[in-house]
Amino acid sequence: MTEPTAMRDRTFYRELNKEYPVVDRGEGIYLWDKAGRQYIDGAGGMYVVNIGHGVPEVIEAMAAQARRVCFAHVTQFTSEAQIELCNRLAALAPPGFGRVWLVSGGSEATETALKLARQYHVERGNTGKHKIVSRWHSYHGNTIGALSMSGTPARRKLYSPYLLDFPHIAPCYCYRCPYNLTYPACGVRCAEELEHVITREGADSIAGFIAEPIPAGPLGMAMPPAEYFRMVRDICNRHDILMIDDEVICGVGRTGRNFGIDHWGVVPDIIVTGKVVTGGYAPVGAVLAHEKVHTALARGSGTFVHGYTYSGNPLSSAIGVAVLDYIQRNDLIARAAETGAYLFEQADRLRKLPVVGDVRGKGLLMGIELVADPVTARPPDRRLRLSERIVEAAFARGLIIVSGAGGINGVAGDYVCLAPPYTITRTQVDDMLAILGACLEEVSAQA
Repeated sequence: MTEPTAMRDRTFYRELNKEYPVVDRGEGIYLWDKAGRQYIDGAGGMYVVNIGHGVPEVIEAMAAQARRVCFAHVTQFTSEAQIELCNRLAALAPPGFGRVWLVSGGSEATETALKLARQYHVERGNTGKHKIVSRWHSYHGNTIGALSMSGTPARRKLYSPYLLDFPHIAPCYCYRCPYNLTYPACGVRCAEELEHVITREGADSIAGFIAEPIPAGPLGMAMPPAEYFRMVRDICNRHDILMIDDEVICGVGRTGRNFGIDHWGVVPDIIVTGKVVTGGYAPVGAVLAHEKVHTALARGSGTFVHGYTYSGNPLSSAIGVAVLDYIQRNDLIARAAETGAYLFEQADRLRKLPVVGDVRGKGLLMGIELVADPVTARPPDRRLRLSERIVEAAFARGLIIVSGAGGINGVAGDYVCLAPPYTITRTQVDDMLAILGACLEEVSAQA
């Protein structure tokens, strides 16, 4: 007898032996599963949901565009929606950014930036420049080029035979300085290391340097020293290296500014973003190019040797415009800064828990580093899976958060991270932190 279609599930899940609840609907900061259980989306899914679930204006814009046209290939047409989304994103960027290349997500965006950096230098006659320098314990995407730029050992190990031989430097991680130095006496050694690796590799081989303003999962929102990005910018300028700013998580208001890099007053050459462009309503990423980058191609070959089938998709673009409209109309970037300040103020009490070593981040992007000993900051034994168990306990209590690990040596280091929608209220922040605090105490007591 044939199994009823409704009973089949042929999905290839990421965790092959995990039982997943079936999501049913979402509204605001909440999700409900088919069993009727409510969850606070304290992670925005995976740093994605910024304006909340089920916003009627976005759904209406989605339907309106779908009635007109859903797909037209960018080699054949442009669309009003694509033009408008590119204009809106360029307007959010620092001075000098005038061109935007749309893709379907963050990995496509960083892969595009890698190829754009290469072609920029070739168009100008610097054909040896091809390597991208990045930082250890960074994450820039899952495609092979993006993973080559990433510095997360656990993600790289299985696929290492395929990865490009790109250099990496130590991250800025003051809580556990990789050089065992103390800021500011350190002289921001982590930025100086970029100069050293360029000298070793040869500036004529380096096309770009990529970094997140605030590294998320692999480092639990470790904050850079105040001078870090200014020093990086100066080093890139001296060696004709493009500074690539990965804003897939930090961009479009998540940190309380248009882009995370704005906190440090530095203008990069390429900005990549994704997740928050459409707030989870459609898969979209974007590469914002400084005019000097675009001009090099326009005056050279006149074409970018690159592309994806869904680049500039009219339906996804219209959704992106609707999300940015909603953010602007409700002043949500300023709200993310204001509510984020309240979040950090209230989360300060978590520091009193023995399991909490550090609380850091900006806006509505928070990382909490876990410790086994608050005095020595000794990390938990990774065999205990402390961060994962806290995430599981929170999920069981109706709160979605994200775990991270491996920032110390590729293995040790446990973090839990928060990134709720910008629409979260102070009362909802209190609810979220109450659940999180209870889970931190409960799970650490069992460790």
